[in-house]
Amino acid sequence: MDSTLAWLPDGSPYSPMYDDVYHALGGGLAQARQVFLGGCGLPMAWEDRASCRILETGFGLGLNFLTSWAAWQADARRSKQLHFVSLEAHPVTAADLLRSVQALHAGDAEEAALLPRLQLLAEELARAWAGLRPGLQHWDFEGRRVRLSLAVGEVRQMLPLLAQALPDPVDAVFLDGFSPAHNPAMWSAEVMQGVAQLCRPGTRLASWCVSGEVRQRLRQAGFEWRKAPGLPPKRHRLEARYLGPATDLRPGNGDA
Repeated sequence: MDSTLAWLPDGSPYSPMYDDVYHALGGGLAQARQVFLGGCGLPMAWEDRASCRILETGFGLGLNFLTSWAAWQADARRSKQLHFVSLEAHPVTAADLLRSVQALHAGDAEEAALLPRLQLLAEELARAWAGLRPGLQHWDFEGRRVRLSLAVGEVRQMLPLLAQALPDPVDAVFLDGFSPAHNPAMWSAEVMQGVAQLCRPGTRLASWCVSGEVRQRLRQAGFEWRKAPGLPPKRHRLEARYLGPATDLRPGNGDA
């Protein structure tokens, strides 16, 4: 069940199965912070709330989870609870989780200061990373104030399972995964509809992917979206908000 993961000469984690990198070493942390957390208005959006629920469509090496956890931990006005829900068809090993964080490059002083915290959290996650099996499993941290729920299996099979297991809609969605050219199933209309079923009106969604087909599928699932400035070398990233299935979204919304 573990992913077959390789490491490129520059230290980047690479999937031979999908012929794609998990993230670039120089941009992985910036992507987690700016594209996903920033694109969903976090950490501000969870401040002074009882709970915050984040859905991610591809856990990969856990960088988005670890960065969210670190941001939550450092925020004096954080929500009382953080529930991070993710899906992964091919989980990596605990050793690869640790190695990926150790190999990260900081892009600025703020990221450099964050790396030691990420390392500590990665070590805590790696200690719990055992007994993985197909289906949904949970790990609790921070005295049960932080929960990671991971659905191991193909995304189209796991999303309905999450819909049954989650008592409340999610507040943010990190739409992530290998590129549509390498893993089209992750970005299908069926997946966008499944994600929408886990949202409430106002749920925010963020992604590095601005594919026209993905934007169209999001619109059909009830999201309005806009392009935002991306991290180089990408010109754009995507920010979206769920309006609900009955909303009549005009074609081309947000396409600037």
